[in-house]
Amino acid sequence: MKDVKPRQGGLNSEIQSRIGHQLRAMYDDVVRQGVPDRFADLIRKLDEPQTQNPAAKTDGSE
Repeated sequence: MKDVKPRQGGLNSEIQSRIGHQLRAMYDDVVRQGVPDRFADLIRKLDEPQTQNPAAKTDGSE
């Protein structure tokens, strides 16, 4: 093991590397799960033009 000195108030490079490795492993696991169908459907609905749902429009006259 190398003798790595931490910066004042920071983490040494070995600890940063370990944290980075763990974060990548956890993030990769989440990415592999994909987006649930119900969220994909909701996103598609939100991307539709407002003219398809006139009831959703408001003109501020309430």
